Amino acid sequence: MLQAVRVVFPLLIVLALSGLGRGQTTIRVATPMPPPVWAVLERELLRANARACADFFAKYFDERGFLLCVERWGGDDGPDDAIENVNDWPLLYALGASENVWTMTQKAWEGHLRQYTLAKTKDVEFARDGMYYKEFPVMMDWMHNGEGLTVFNVMGLADPTDERFGQRVRRYAGLYMNEDPGAPNYDPKHKIIRSLFNGSRGPLMRKTTALDWAGDPIDVAHRFRPRHGENSYEQMLAHFEFYNDTLGDHPQNLSATTLALNAHMLTHEAKYKEWLLDYVGAWRKRMSENGDIVPTNIGLDGKIGGATDGKWYGGVYGWGFSVIDPATGKLSHRPRVHLGLIGFGNAYLLTGDDSWLGPWRRQIDRVNANSKVVDGQTMYPHMYGDNGWYAYSPQKYDDGAEELWYWSMKGEDRERLPRSGWRDFLEGRDPTYPERALQADFATLQRRAAAMRLDATTPDTRLADDPMEYNPATAANLVNLMLGGLYTHSKGQVLHARLRYFDPAAKRPGPPENVAALVSSLTAEATTVTLVNIDPTRPRTVIVQGGAYAEHLIERVEVEGEVRLVDAPVLTVELGPGCGSKLVLKMRRYANDPTLARPWDRK
Repeated sequence: MLQAVRVVFPLLIVLALSGLGRGQTTIRVATPMPPPVWAVLERELLRANARACADFFAKYFDERGFLLCVERWGGDDGPDDAIENVNDWPLLYALGASENVWTMTQKAWEGHLRQYTLAKTKDVEFARDGMYYKEFPVMMDWMHNGEGLTVFNVMGLADPTDERFGQRVRRYAGLYMNEDPGAPNYDPKHKIIRSLFNGSRGPLMRKTTALDWAGDPIDVAHRFRPRHGENSYEQMLAHFEFYNDTLGDHPQNLSATTLALNAHMLTHEAKYKEWLLDYVGAWRKRMSENGDIVPTNIGLDGKIGGATDGKWYGGVYGWGFSVIDPATGKLSHRPRVHLGLIGFGNAYLLTGDDSWLGPWRRQIDRVNANSKVVDGQTMYPHMYGDNGWYAYSPQKYDDGAEELWYWSMKGEDRERLPRSGWRDFLEGRDPTYPERALQADFATLQRRAAAMRLDATTPDTRLADDPMEYNPATAANLVNLMLGGLYTHSKGQVLHARLRYFDPAAKRPGPPENVAALVSSLTAEATTVTLVNIDPTRPRTVIVQGGAYAEHLIERVEVEGEVRLVDAPVLTVELGPGCGSKLVLKMRRYANDPTLARPWDRK
């Protein structure tokens, strides 16, 4: 059997860009492997996703790529919701779905930018000339900005050479680096983003009103079905009645660092990395000064709580932000503290320095240290207000725990997490999990497609977020299983993955047609992946890359008992017809400067 695998070493090729590697290794696999169930499910799920996305696009978008809906500004229903209707489509393409998925994604994005540049408000002052300006939201909080950039922030996985993408990456990052005099969002002296509301027209330098958040008046009854539960415009205003304290910086603004990260990975200009690490570093210092808890307001003077009467926990979406939900009449806790972790994750991706993770570890432990026993049960706090910790529940506070484990691969971080199907599989406790997870995705896709066919809304009775529940894209399990990666959700962050694949023949991302991949083990030093070509008649060649952005160095590979040197971020595997094998990749993670460049474009 060992003779069926032959390793070929071409002439040494020096890769200058970002220190990405010093050579290239090709492995030829000629060992027959009957198609595993998971492999067949993977490939068919990608095909089914592509077909369902085409049906969805045909129903909800026009020939310009405009979403067929009533355009509105606001936190309940706004521009961010419109483009979220194609969330995960770039990921599907990067995983190997058809070219049509990428074509539709591009059309939807271009249409979205034009549609919401043309869409204007009457009463909300800062969007009267367009909800988008310079192809970016005029000013909104970064929970919503991040959601609206979920598609764009992973478009670089598909085609980083697109000229329009490159221009936007630079322009968007520049909005937060004071390169645009019309958008002074950042204060370099105090290292703050000046307001929770910020964007292409700069920061909103006053307290926000319910109108700023809810958008222009609109008739709701008998026409729309707001997804937040309100049945009148008055209730929409009531939803945002206390959304006022937005001056100064908030940890969710750290999501804006993703713009600089993408710009750095595209251009490798030092200024983007320097700004990102400087801004995140300021927040790391604030956490240390605040007892290892991230403050939720930094005043315009740079002081913790400076715009909220000295309260470190103050402000909209802060630790103490609990309001009455007008739709239910009940108290609702709405902190958005966890979004700050995106910035620390971006810093870690750039450096591999564990000191970026330490503050969030300590925060989790500090919050849970305030537990108390109620009726014999240990309860843990999740909020902090004028009277101290509150919002106790039996569930430990664990915002960011999964990311910490994934990035560090340390035992102490794993201990903070409960068991899950995916982690049980990676740890050898649930070998049939992949098949069950993928089969469940088929059921989800079928359910959404059936509901879409029954959707009787018309463009004039449809809000931008109405179609979201029918978006058929099911990428989360594929990201876990194929890439050994973390699903991005709708936070507007980049992809964190142990591996990625490219088709060198088609010059596109994703494994070639009929090639499937299953990552079955992740450790700090190694990744185990099975690659199989389920086509019994034709060979396939796949490039395996360490990391979503070539940030991991593959030091060597073990295949069927043979160990070969790689010493590069990529490995080429030639799979014979109907052949496959398990590869154990020894890796040095975060050894390389991350890049959007595709393997064949690197010089």
